Amino acid sequence: MSDAPGERPAGSLSVSHLDSVRPLIEVIREFGSISRSDLIERTGLSRAVVGHRVADLVQRGLVATGSLGESTGGRAPRLLRFRAEAGHLLVADIGATGAEVALTDLAGRVLAQRSEEDLDVAAGPQAILSRIREIFEALQQDHGEAAGPLWGIGIGVPGPVEFTTGRVISPPIMPGWNQFPIREFFTGFGVPVWVDNDANVMALGETRAGCARGHDSIIFIKIGTGIGAGLIMNGRIHRGADGCAGDVGHIQVTADPAVVCRCGNIGCVEALAGGAGIARAAEQAARENRSGMLQRILSERGAVTAADVGWCAAHGDQASIELVSNAARLVGGVLATLVNVLNPSMIVIGGGVSHVGDPFLAAIRETLYGRSFPLATRALAIQPSTLGHTCGVIGLAAMVADQLFSREILSEWLPRGRPSAMAV
Repeated sequence: MSDAPGERPAGSLSVSHLDSVRPLIEVIREFGSISRSDLIERTGLSRAVVGHRVADLVQRGLVATGSLGESTGGRAPRLLRFRAEAGHLLVADIGATGAEVALTDLAGRVLAQRSEEDLDVAAGPQAILSRIREIFEALQQDHGEAAGPLWGIGIGVPGPVEFTTGRVISPPIMPGWNQFPIREFFTGFGVPVWVDNDANVMALGETRAGCARGHDSIIFIKIGTGIGAGLIMNGRIHRGADGCAGDVGHIQVTADPAVVCRCGNIGCVEALAGGAGIARAAEQAARENRSGMLQRILSERGAVTAADVGWCAAHGDQASIELVSNAARLVGGVLATLVNVLNPSMIVIGGGVSHVGDPFLAAIRETLYGRSFPLATRALAIQPSTLGHTCGVIGLAAMVADQLFSREILSEWLPRGRPSAMAV
């Protein structure tokens, strides 16, 4: 058979049709390519139903016949594959001080990516989202024709998101963003739009394509300007009842009234162990003559960053080593609580501050193992993120694709052939 899509049937589909089509798509997406016999075994559907539904999916351009599989004694089977090239997605992972923007296929493979390193989320939603929209349009102009039609958009932001509405709710480091209609900002593209917290999509990215592949219960801790966690439970993002699960940066770790967090509360771990907190402590150490290295940096640049502290620690500066270790121990204590409650199989550590060096990761491990139950850490793996700058955009693409092929959304667009102008 040809890979080219045929005529796409229109009209409504029966409930039974959708109920049998969705697991087939799910399994084919998961494995990339699979034989009909394996498809029958994994879905539990009859040979006749699989045959009819696969033929329908081929006609709709979602599935194609691929290469030959391994023979089990007879003729080698012709494998079925998901047509990830049937369309493309636009995704933007917005951080506190920059953004990663990408065009991907339907399997989350990044086809084109741009980094914006000078975006300040405090500039407000109009300025930031207008720039993201410009980059989306440029990516489509350069690569969209070859990538097929646009199917969906995903936006990641560094704040608590009400997933059902796509709006940020009272974000501590995003002034002016509260309740802003992010989803509606991109309706001009004519496809469904989803918005999620950046740590959530990073967790999904590592689970689908990074170091956490094969794990279905993980914690991704992002330590940057702010601190947040993405939780994957049973292979899916755990958002909680209202979308703010994993907002661990505002767990109180000290009652010191001098430690005021940007959220307005006292003693949050983010205020001490986030990038801004480490930089603030480093500047204080420089002014108190506790580090010659930090003093020189402060004198030459007028400010010290968390990255500077990491560099100084790596070059033997004792004050910087202590700053890094203190921040890591605070994070490790918070993670120990999460491990005792959630019992994940892996913790992935990401974000800019995670790159300050091995002493940071070592101190997190030491504190976490020392304060967690032995059973909870018996098989626990702890390691840094492996996807780097692509982590968030890969996770966003996976999130958007998962939503597009969910039962509720699939039933809206499959009769028409592909998503377009669809409210979610």
